[in-house]
Amino acid sequence: MNYKNILIILIFFIFPNKSFGLIEVDITRGNLNPLPIAISSLSSDSSTKNELSKLLKVQDVGLEISKVIENNFRQSGLFNPLNKDSFLQKPDIAHLKPRFEDWSLIKAQALITGKVTYSEDKLRVEFRLWDVLAAKEMMALAFTTVPKNWRRVGHIISDKVYERLTGEKGYFDTRIIFVSEKGPKTQRIKKLAIMDQDGFNTKYLTLGNELVLTPRFNPTNQMVTYLSYFRNLPRVYLLDIETGIQEVVGDFPGMTFAPRFSPNGKKIIMSFAMDGNSDIYTMDLENRIVERITNHPSIDTSPSYSPDGKFITFNSDRSGYQQIYIMKSDGSNVKRISFGKGLYGTPVWSPRGDLIAFTKLHRGKFYIGVMRTDGKGERLLTENYYQEAPSWSPNGRVLIFYRETKTDSKGEGFSAKLWSIDLTGYNERLVETETDASDPSWSSLLSN
Repeated sequence: MNYKNILIILIFFIFPNKSFGLIEVDITRGNLNPLPIAISSLSSDSSTKNELSKLLKVQDVGLEISKVIENNFRQSGLFNPLNKDSFLQKPDIAHLKPRFEDWSLIKAQALITGKVTYSEDKLRVEFRLWDVLAAKEMMALAFTTVPKNWRRVGHIISDKVYERLTGEKGYFDTRIIFVSEKGPKTQRIKKLAIMDQDGFNTKYLTLGNELVLTPRFNPTNQMVTYLSYFRNLPRVYLLDIETGIQEVVGDFPGMTFAPRFSPNGKKIIMSFAMDGNSDIYTMDLENRIVERITNHPSIDTSPSYSPDGKFITFNSDRSGYQQIYIMKSDGSNVKRISFGKGLYGTPVWSPRGDLIAFTKLHRGKFYIGVMRTDGKGERLLTENYYQEAPSWSPNGRVLIFYRETKTDSKGEGFSAKLWSIDLTGYNERLVETETDASDPSWSSLLSN
């Protein structure tokens, strides 16, 4: 599916000034005080319902779009979508003019209404956001697209409402690439897979005949880089998700670790062993020139750029055991920033630029945590038997990672699952996947 320019956005009314509204969403406290929000089914006439039902095999697209929005908001931990059975006003009437007293009665503070129409092979979706407390309209938009994109419309509406109510960008119209896993622990079949952030529309990108590791999204487009083994030789690949075109970036004689893109998408940064030493290298994707960034008799690996591209964080055992470091993008001015007890690894710079996420091993337990870029303010968000590979949502609000379970005495019971948690540490949840899963990476917003 081509994700470029598929949606035409028509703006009806939009009020960027929030001064009149009484709604306030506290984005610093997770799900402690989620905002009660009513998400009405998007209304449609019988003709639209019948046509779309035949075309999409979905009985009521308007209802299903509202469920997508509802699910997004519930999983965010910041909102409490109210039960539709409690709604007192019909969707079509509410969209034209809500009876705010009816919505106040069920404790709603915000209300989303909408309408779906189908004409000339195009799906048109309107929605309005209402401030129930102030009895005012806050936003009104419409989207025109092909019918098969109805779920994306739900995600885009979620992003628009999220941004309007919280003041920060949403993360719902995104995808997650990961390694799909099947089979016993000793004989795992691993494939590259991609899905919408809510777990729908899973697609498998490789056949499973070669080991694949560490897929990472290009921050500027729908390109991914990943590591694969061909005849036991590690290769770094580029894969265009839209076209399916795959190319080999290079064959490397030593073990290669975690290729990642630079913020502008023009380079990849990685670590591989050469001459018995593991260092960090970059490769310019246009001319394929490889540049060595570190040169130290230690294991330097897991590099990640800052959003502005001026700095790199990585982990190294140059202090005697594995810790997190930062340096300028040319390899100069190396500074250690982690000084806590335990081993630190897989550092990833936040898209906001203010935090670095990491994996920590201490006393036999694995932690996912964050710290400021100077190493201060370390916070451990979650602990478990084994978990690693945090990846940021594009707004820097949520981390996704994977977690493994212990095998029993017979070697059974092993699993690998994706989990997410927000910066507050309160909204930890399992991310549903069709198979076991590891090594997740979050895309940028598709509708940017």
